[in-house]
Amino acid sequence: MRLEAITWDRLTEALAGRITRTETADGGPWLRVAVDGAPAAAPGERARALAEALRVRGRAVLVVGAEDFLRPASLRYEYGREDPETYYSGWFDTGALWREVFTPLEPDGTGRVLPDLWDPATDRATRSPRRALAPGGVLLLHGPLLLGHWFPFDFTVHLRLSPAALRRRTEEGARWTLPAFARYEDEVAPADTADVVVRTDDPRHPAWGGLAQA
Repeated sequence: MRLEAITWDRLTEALAGRITRTETADGGPWLRVAVDGAPAAAPGERARALAEALRVRGRAVLVVGAEDFLRPASLRYEYGREDPETYYSGWFDTGALWREVFTPLEPDGTGRVLPDLWDPATDRATRSPRRALAPGGVLLLHGPLLLGHWFPFDFTVHLRLSPAALRRRTEEGARWTLPAFARYEDEVAPADTADVVVRTDDPRHPAWGGLAQA
């Protein structure tokens, strides 16, 4: 894939414009967008900037973090606190994401989404109220390892880091997760499946492969 340099501001504007021209795959009233990337790539920061650009365009937006849908500590740490296989397949409650985030946004859904589920600091349910997303609104789900679960995304952005950059930019205490991201590359190949790939090896100078025609 040939990548070209771009600023974050220009990239955000281009993505927002593309999303406003995207139609839902199932004909429903809510668009579902993924901002996929390792924590070192700051997918939450990019999703929030994109949300602001969409709101300026008059779109209702709900930003949800996959890291707010963790499974309880007893399940995450069943095989130790630093098990990359569990991080890959057992840390994030994908069933709850399906049930609480995607099901309400099906064509006949209520549009009332649970914005978060679990507080890892207290290891208890957050008990947050549901948030109503108006018809025509956009869900922005951000976090790691989002692709490959058959989530019904209408548009996907992958923030790519080379293995060397991922290791360099991952905090030392979290480097035990690196094998999980290597497995993700091997099994899911997010750079091949995402609609847009953004190289973020240098966070000051992103590069991307451009946009396919809407």
